[in-house]
Amino acid sequence: MLLALHKPYGVLSQFTPEPGSRWRTLADCGLPARVYPIGRLDADSEGLLLLTDEAALNERLLHPRHGHEREYWVQVERIPDEAALARLRRGVPLGDFQPQPCRAELLVPPPDVPPRDPPIRFRKNVPDCWLALALTEGKNRQVRRMTAAVGHPTLRLLRARIGQLHLAALGLAPGKWRELTAAERAAVLA
Repeated sequence: MLLALHKPYGVLSQFTPEPGSRWRTLADCGLPARVYPIGRLDADSEGLLLLTDEAALNERLLHPRHGHEREYWVQVERIPDEAALARLRRGVPLGDFQPQPCRAELLVPPPDVPPRDPPIRFRKNVPDCWLALALTEGKNRQVRRMTAAVGHPTLRLLRARIGQLHLAALGLAPGKWRELTAAERAAVLA
């Protein structure tokens, strides 16, 4: 079984709550028993999260040697110039590891995404924009650390695509899930 969930803001990518945590868990999403997430999204990140009862899919989809791409739409403070985008593309060093090269581009026009609850902070005198970052690895808070390292802190982060499966094509509202069709499963594994 392979499921797609549009993980909303404020939900941990696990079924067991953290002691004293204010965040909800996947247990609140009404998912079937015996599935677990493939990878994770932090509680303050949103978007496409896959869940399965097939243990082999985890390694196949997540290990960098397979080059399985994941695309993130990232709303950042200020408008990055070409030099900042080039640093992201090369894989900006983060101290404890060196990210692999990735695709990074401005999203113009901005993507049509559902409003977040609660909304991001608004600063009248600080513009923001959306970027698309496509990675083949996924270290803890990597996207947020990369955008901060080039001077553009992340305001909102949404995983828009895994492999060739696009969240928008699934038609899932935040918090909703469904089992993938054979064609959608093939798009994930491509």
